[in-house]
Amino acid sequence: MAARPTRVVDAHVHLWDPARSDWYPYLARPQGHGAADASRMCRRFDVRTYQAEATGWNVEKLVNVAAATERHSIEETIELDANAHASGGPDAIIGGLPPTGTVAEAVELLDRQTRAPRFRGVRPMGALETPLPQAGVLHNLQERDLLFELMTHPDRLQAAAAQLASFDDLIVVVEHTGWPRSSSDEERALWRTGIDALAGLGDNVVCKLSGLAMPLGSMRAADLAPWLEHAIEAFGVDRCMFASNWPIDKLFVTYASLLAVFRNLVEDFTPAEQQSLFAKTAERVYRI
Repeated sequence: MAARPTRVVDAHVHLWDPARSDWYPYLARPQGHGAADASRMCRRFDVRTYQAEATGWNVEKLVNVAAATERHSIEETIELDANAHASGGPDAIIGGLPPTGTVAEAVELLDRQTRAPRFRGVRPMGALETPLPQAGVLHNLQERDLLFELMTHPDRLQAAAAQLASFDDLIVVVEHTGWPRSSSDEERALWRTGIDALAGLGDNVVCKLSGLAMPLGSMRAADLAPWLEHAIEAFGVDRCMFASNWPIDKLFVTYASLLAVFRNLVEDFTPAEQQSLFAKTAERVYRI
């Protein structure tokens, strides 16, 4: 059995409280996921709960990723940052970028969040007609040294790569391993093409190894390996990072089982390569 990682920086966690029904209405109306127990996800989840569930896995830091709907995600950033010292985390925050009518309106939402010292960048919150916000928004992210987390499915990855080609200084994080929707051959072909296009953009684009349990309907290493291995091969260990997607992936697996799958998949990697995947890439990208 492979040794546990010596250090873990978890690059994708959602701290939330279903009692905030205005912020997290979907937690009050959980979607069904087969036989998964929705109560594993739809519960108050704070730093102490996370630490209890990750006990023994040497998790040193965590990144909270926006989960509050629309413009509530802005207030989520500010509140989490204000409480982080007393709560013991998070160490970095990815805030929200809800749809706006103008670039100026989007920039105002960015600037509100930059008042939070742990704020590092944004992910889209709400439906977008295209995988990316307007070019003017991306330029403003780049100018402010803020990163953009790409949330889109394999059929749009290649188009996103084409739009990002001129943003050499914008750090882009591909969320959830490119977010496949199924394990079909057609989906995997689209995904490989998109992942290769994004990886080819350069060192400013990195990949978060997360979020595969739901679309693949499995956490078995044999099912995850083709996706994770290709992503690591395309981006390299210095541009990939482990992320738990907790507590969402608790619908399917325990934290210990999730980490064990990742650990076993990379057991033949050198200690330095494993350090990059489990900690150093995330520390560099999120500046923590």
